Amino acid sequence: MFGRIHAGDRIFISTGCGEPQYLVRKLVEYVESNPKAFFDTEILHIWTLGVAPYSDEKFKQNFRRNTFFISHVNRSAVNEGYADYTPIFLSDVPRLFRQRQAQIDIALVQVSLPDEHGYCSLGISVDTTRAAVESSPLVMAQVNPAMPRVHGDTFIHVSELDYLVPCEEDILEYRSPPLKDEIAEKIGRYVSQIIDEGDTIQVGYGSVPDGIMPYLCDIRHLGVHTEFLGDGLAGLIEKGVVDNSLKTINRGKTVASFCMGTRKTYDFINDNPSILFKEIDYTNSPLIIARHERMTALNSALEVDLTGQASSESLGNLFYSGIGGQANFMRGAVLAPQGKNILALQSTTSNDEGSRIVPALKEGSGTTLTRGDLHYVVTEFGIAYLHGKNIRDRAMSLIAIAHPEFRPWLIEEAKKRKLIYQDQAFFPGEKGHYPEHLETYRTTGRGLEILLRPVKISDESLIKDFFYALSDKSLYSRFLSVRRQLTHEELQKQFLAVDYTRQMSIVAVRQEGSREIIAGMAQYCMGECDLSAEISIMVRDDCQKKGVGFELLSYLTLVAKNSGLHTLTADILPDNAPVFRLLDKLGLAYDRKWDSGLIHIEIYLK
Repeated sequence: MFGRIHAGDRIFISTGCGEPQYLVRKLVEYVESNPKAFFDTEILHIWTLGVAPYSDEKFKQNFRRNTFFISHVNRSAVNEGYADYTPIFLSDVPRLFRQRQAQIDIALVQVSLPDEHGYCSLGISVDTTRAAVESSPLVMAQVNPAMPRVHGDTFIHVSELDYLVPCEEDILEYRSPPLKDEIAEKIGRYVSQIIDEGDTIQVGYGSVPDGIMPYLCDIRHLGVHTEFLGDGLAGLIEKGVVDNSLKTINRGKTVASFCMGTRKTYDFINDNPSILFKEIDYTNSPLIIARHERMTALNSALEVDLTGQASSESLGNLFYSGIGGQANFMRGAVLAPQGKNILALQSTTSNDEGSRIVPALKEGSGTTLTRGDLHYVVTEFGIAYLHGKNIRDRAMSLIAIAHPEFRPWLIEEAKKRKLIYQDQAFFPGEKGHYPEHLETYRTTGRGLEILLRPVKISDESLIKDFFYALSDKSLYSRFLSVRRQLTHEELQKQFLAVDYTRQMSIVAVRQEGSREIIAGMAQYCMGECDLSAEISIMVRDDCQKKGVGFELLSYLTLVAKNSGLHTLTADILPDNAPVFRLLDKLGLAYDRKWDSGLIHIEIYLK
């Protein structure tokens, strides 16, 4: 069988977990016993998971590897020059094969047992494998009863296979690197706020996308159109979270191109009519992706810079993975009606020694996603929405979700690069550590849904919009004068540069599509006494008399009390009756007295 291989031939091997392990071993054994049988053959593959005996040094005259996507097995060889890497969108590979631009002479594949009609299934590896089978003049198939029979473009008639080699063995399994539970929960909780009921989702590979899947369980009627099907996504399908009932195309079907997971997942997709595997030039086509209403692409990255560029394929000059299909999905999703994309990543590197949010991509890094591609970036520290934002707002939004240990460094680096204001203030350490635990959702008595949260260093544009939306009357009530402008310096000093250990600014945020609007703000600031603080409150005019002020004051007094404060003070105009109504409605004990034409209020928290 292997005697039909000649010097210089190109040999294709199925993708990832679909690799025909027995055939690969036998091929290498043949060369080992016949070292001069053939030379300079080229091994073509997309993802080698672990069976690569042909990479041994003693076979360097016989085999040269060429991969379209780099894995841990061949990463070192590629970067040391012992193997080749072809950067290409995976969606282009089938055409590469069919047009003979990348000629295939022999295809080594793995299939299921043939059915009563003589059809075998390519099982978990359709992706580029079908195109390779159709393009190759010689096809050698390992027939393995352990290979699941998967519906879709997987079926190959035995007449199309030149050699059928029976061998039952376990299919290769893949488990994403573990993600710490607390990090997975935080990122998953933020991502679940972005994904809506009825969305069609794509989920990339890796520890973050796979690890956060359990935290999407409260979302209903999700659809799936994806390249990669892993254990996490299969779990959502099994639980009924994914039912594909609202998909625009292929309704009722989970569409994927290849699967890498555990035996449990392989058993689940076996002969499952709700699972449809298609070739990768279909699943990854931006034109097909964009046809799905409310398409949401979820992927990860190695690093993101402060301008919104992301690399998922290399770290500087180190080739790490490959172009793959991420860019196709991220771009196709935002072209879809009501579509969006999400880049989710842990804020630090795997050894926790570096930040994945960086001032600039390393020299030599491949830019997988450009500044115009990204919508949402999510870490365990929050959500940054970048689409339509200027560089300064992008940088501050990304710094706000970076690991606190690296935020001072990112601030200084952003200043050096003139990305942000040169006088940008920031409290390092505990003083500037955003108190995420204080975020809470409320529905006002008038039915307005708001998020109450501490102010962030990235809120400057939001607060400026809020300030300029206030009427003269509202401005006068807050500042005791009509202010026509609020400079950057004043914004920082009064609202943004917050020492959370001594002051607090709580904003009430409304969501209008992907846009945030501040409906109100309440603040307290300690003086010389650690038991007392001065308080103020503002509500946007179109949100007044809708319960926003009540929720703000109620929550701020709770935060102040939990921080150990005994009293809150304020000076207000005599005709500011709404303040007294709020205090009475909240049942707060307070004293008031005249002081230079104003009413001085002292609120008791203990």
